[in-house]
Amino acid sequence: MKATVEKLEKNQVQLEVEVEAPIVEKALDQAYRRLVRQVNIPGFRRGKAPRFVFEQFFGKEPLYSEAAEMIIPSAYEEAVSEQKLEPIDRPDIEIVKVEEGQPLIFKAKVEVKPEVQLGQYKGLELERPEVKVTEADVEEYLKNLQNRYAELKAIEDEPAAAGDIVNIDFEGKVDGEPHPGMQGNNYQLELGSGTFIPGFEEQLVGACVNEKRTVTVTFPEDYHVKELAGKEAVFEVTVQAIKRKELSPLDDEFAKDVSECETLEELRQDIRRRLEERQQQEIDNYLRRAVVEKVVAGATVDVPEVMTKRHLDARIKELEQSFLVQGITLDGFLNQNGKSMEDFRNDLQPRAVLDVKTQLVLEAIAKAENIEATEEDIDAEIARMAEMLKQNPADIRKNLGDLSFLRADIINKKVVDLLLSNSVITTVQDSGETEAPAETREMAAEEQKKDE
Repeated sequence: MKATVEKLEKNQVQLEVEVEAPIVEKALDQAYRRLVRQVNIPGFRRGKAPRFVFEQFFGKEPLYSEAAEMIIPSAYEEAVSEQKLEPIDRPDIEIVKVEEGQPLIFKAKVEVKPEVQLGQYKGLELERPEVKVTEADVEEYLKNLQNRYAELKAIEDEPAAAGDIVNIDFEGKVDGEPHPGMQGNNYQLELGSGTFIPGFEEQLVGACVNEKRTVTVTFPEDYHVKELAGKEAVFEVTVQAIKRKELSPLDDEFAKDVSECETLEELRQDIRRRLEERQQQEIDNYLRRAVVEKVVAGATVDVPEVMTKRHLDARIKELEQSFLVQGITLDGFLNQNGKSMEDFRNDLQPRAVLDVKTQLVLEAIAKAENIEATEEDIDAEIARMAEMLKQNPADIRKNLGDLSFLRADIINKKVVDLLLSNSVITTVQDSGETEAPAETREMAAEEQKKDE
């Protein structure tokens, strides 16, 4: 087989492939044997007519067409491998010549992965925010623990106050008409939590058990449901129950109740350690994102539309599954937000382009640095996953099936490790000018969720 490649506009190439005559002749014979069994020829049992008789009745074109279909797929794959091409779409095949006793010649026009012009990716300067957990952070965490382990006392003869938990029935209307999602029964709401529309919870402060109140609020102008944005809503609310938190004192007994620590001071030290570890992890993740963003921004690549579309389709499928877990369909989500599918895709398009460019750049660096995922790497990653999920590594490997995604993920991690190991990283105090990791308070809340 002979193959030549010609670069066309953008990311397209054209392969011209020539397959040797003996291979063509063998394919023609196989084509005859396959087709002759599918037709009836007078004077012969099905499948027994000689080839020259078949050709007299049907001509040679069916044989040429069948033989070409048999030869071209494998010849195309061989040519792609020989020319070290990376197609990203199906090829457009044109048969140039197919004749008995002659080579088969065909052309394949296909879009391939674009060339990436890498900018600087070594010696990059990065700023690492310092790990800083204050006494206030520790006390805030303790306060959250107090609230989490607080006992709830039913209040019968006192009005609701900020911080109380009320059980309410409610029904809301906009322009006098009910709207989906604006009704609820025995809904538990902490006053002051900011769970409901601004102004809603404040209007329930002072209400008593079994009291009915009319609550009037205005949806924010940037409310996620466009048809409600900026609209006034009137809710009829009945307070069914009021519960008030009784906080345990912060002492050694509290520390024993909520942790494995023996004293409150030990608990404080343990909280500080966990917050510092969590903050360190957030900072490490921030640096990994920051170095990739710098490298991608410095690279030049023509992102193919077909790759962006494929990524966008996959992302929408992921979101659709996420919506179903929340009990809504994609169409329902779009209706609630007053969006068409075209609007939705346009919203996601810029991120999809950036994601594809990022992957192309990381692949280019991996190629330049000869970074690969070895079998040992794959075994180690599967073992890590098995330990985390408490499953057998063999079962994990079987469930994964195609390991290409795992292999790509391992390579990406290695590339980012290389970028960071070759960067100049300076630890700085957070001045508010550098994008900082998640706030310590958010980390504390996250830690508590994990504990639960």
